Amino acid sequence: MSGRCTQVSPECPISATSYGYAPNLAGCVLLCVIFGICTIFQLFFGLYHRAWTFTLALAGGCLLETLGYVGRIIMHYNVWNPNAVRLQICCLIIAPSFCAAGIYLSLKYICLYLGPEHSILKPKLYTWTFIGFDLFSIFIQAAGGGLAAAASNGDNNDLKMLSTGNHLIIAGIALQVVTMVICGVLAAIFMVRYKKHGTVSNAASLAYKYRFPNSVNHGRFKAFCYMLVFAYFAILIRCVYR
Repeated sequence: MSGRCTQVSPECPISATSYGYAPNLAGCVLLCVIFGICTIFQLFFGLYHRAWTFTLALAGGCLLETLGYVGRIIMHYNVWNPNAVRLQICCLIIAPSFCAAGIYLSLKYICLYLGPEHSILKPKLYTWTFIGFDLFSIFIQAAGGGLAAAASNGDNNDLKMLSTGNHLIIAGIALQVVTMVICGVLAAIFMVRYKKHGTVSNAASLAYKYRFPNSVNHGRFKAFCYMLVFAYFAILIRCVYR
């Protein structure tokens, strides 16, 4: 019967859906509003400071999170809505990858500012290597999310397709976890080396070239680094839990 379900009914209970529950309305609305505000702020400050690539990554991730929770709000009223299922699966799975890309990009410039000589990896390779793997993981997760969404809709209850989609999603997320762990290890080694040597060899020229703050002790720069670490662990925990 679930293959023909379009609304909740005695024949099509909530327990028979892929999730087995209706998303909490208050929680979904709260997160939708938070990520919506973050999208607006990220676009405003990113465009104001001309941080084009960083803005694309962070604003894109926040926008996808917003759309994903819109899908879950719709699912609260009708968990059998196939369009809402597709929307929330695809958006919420892919969004953290965009935010992770913003972290990798930031790490490149932090290495440039504090001193490339302290990094095992050349700063530009942080962008090419880790964002490259991140894009690959997005592709795998998107393919898996598409299959899972198609298999879960009201017209097609294909358990084999659903299983394949779930395995692809897990593979993509596992790749993202491995990528983030390696990036985190390299970042930790960089910070240990910087703390040990304690000097920046070419801070003045790099500050002028990349419009960095005048001093490594700049309060906003330090706050940004702390929040970047918090975002890193938040995304990593989310991926492991997922």
